[in-house]
Amino acid sequence: MKVEEPQFRPVGRDGRRIAFRRRAGLPSRGPGVVWLGGFKSDMDGAKASALDAHCAATGRAFLRFDYSGHGLTGGDFALGTISRWLDEAKAMILAESEGPQVIVGSSMGGWLALLVARELAALGQTARLKGLLLIAPAVDFTEALLWPSLPEAARRDIETRGQWAAPSAYGAEPYVFTRALIEDGRTHLLLGGLIRAHAPVRVLQGRLDPDVPYAHALRLMERLADDEATLTLVRDGDHRLSRPQDLELLTQTVDEMCR
Repeated sequence: MKVEEPQFRPVGRDGRRIAFRRRAGLPSRGPGVVWLGGFKSDMDGAKASALDAHCAATGRAFLRFDYSGHGLTGGDFALGTISRWLDEAKAMILAESEGPQVIVGSSMGGWLALLVARELAALGQTARLKGLLLIAPAVDFTEALLWPSLPEAARRDIETRGQWAAPSAYGAEPYVFTRALIEDGRTHLLLGGLIRAHAPVRVLQGRLDPDVPYAHALRLMERLADDEATLTLVRDGDHRLSRPQDLELLTQTVDEMCR
């Protein structure tokens, strides 16, 4: 299978160049698929690549991209905030996809997917939403998951020095958490009230996920009161959900949502 060459689109007032891969689909194949990756991940990871291969095989359009500070887009990761990455996600979806889309958000990308849905609704473009597929959705993670788990010394570093670096279980480079990320995240919190997705929602969650506990997914489900929402709990699944059986579940779910 030929992997689409990366392209670049300027986004934001500073014209930062967002790297993306776009696969054209057949009109007869219905909705396209958009990938929103997680914190510190990139568009060439296992799940995004599996979706790309599946969309190529089924003739479905597929869009994936790297947020600023990630992957081929590059730039200073420490400048990243939820607002910044949300603006990039919204801009890329509006500019590089056509018609209804199934937005697939992994971890932080699940939070961004719900925020994008809210932004599209505010623009009167809910017709662009065929559905949201959220994988271990880290909704409100900066406040609900990260901040309470930090050692006191880490909180102090963030508040006084502006950032704190932590070893990553998923790569050689550390995670850098900044005061700007934490403070900006507080302006996008969703779990304090009802959440409108404006489309059907499917959640895939690993029961053994150490980063986004399945209780967090249950809390999200309670907030999705006005939209069709289904939770699939993978009993032996971790945070990645990238094993062959997990990827098969992912592609099957996408196909179901695109019907």
